[in-house]
Amino acid sequence: MEVLGIDIGGSGIKGAPVDVVAGRLTQERLRIPTPQPAKPAPMAETVAQIVDHFSWTGPVGVTFPGVVMDGVVRSAANVHHSWVGVDAADLFEGARVVNDADAAGLAELRFGEGRSRKGAVLMLTFGTGIGSALFADGVLLPNTELGHLELHGKDAEHRASDRAREEEGLGWKEWAERVESYLKHLEKLLSPTLFIIGGGVSKKADKFLPHVKIGTPIVPAALQNEAGIIGAALVAAPAGTPPAT
Repeated sequence: MEVLGIDIGGSGIKGAPVDVVAGRLTQERLRIPTPQPAKPAPMAETVAQIVDHFSWTGPVGVTFPGVVMDGVVRSAANVHHSWVGVDAADLFEGARVVNDADAAGLAELRFGEGRSRKGAVLMLTFGTGIGSALFADGVLLPNTELGHLELHGKDAEHRASDRAREEEGLGWKEWAERVESYLKHLEKLLSPTLFIIGGGVSKKADKFLPHVKIGTPIVPAALQNEAGIIGAALVAAPAGTPPAT
């Protein structure tokens, strides 16, 4: 069973058809830079470009970097504020729309490092911002947006996101100290059993994770930066689609 997954980020919009039983992309993904300013109309056009590129006529799942409730956008930290209140499901012509980190987490729990994990599992995606997906014994608590917790007087993502690392010219070890401080804060709040680190930095985990010293086990996402695409497809898969074996 194939579903088109599209992952909207602050810097790029990526999509590909996904085998939702095997949890893998079936074609090379297409990435298009996110329009700037990141307003609804031009972003909808970009999503349509991806749909057209794959000549897609089946179900479509789309992630969004903010709180999404019943297809309606409720927050928009890293895209234009005009998104707030938009019915994204309608704008994307009936696609299923879900918070971006929640989608990545769903994929990682189905096919990656979160499989069969009990307790509180927290996936964090480090990119333009910091996304979060929190699971309790495999059940998602949606729209947590823990990247906006205050850390040293700022939103955590303003200090510890990958964008902050790049904009401030931080070395991997120096950035890892900020990530460690953020994760220790989350440890105190949630007592998780596992941290899963996703987003683009997951491909470079060897550069910074050895410098992060915390009490909770921490692993890079097995699906790396494809987790959002796969998770978007999972959310849009028809009911009754068999699980991975």
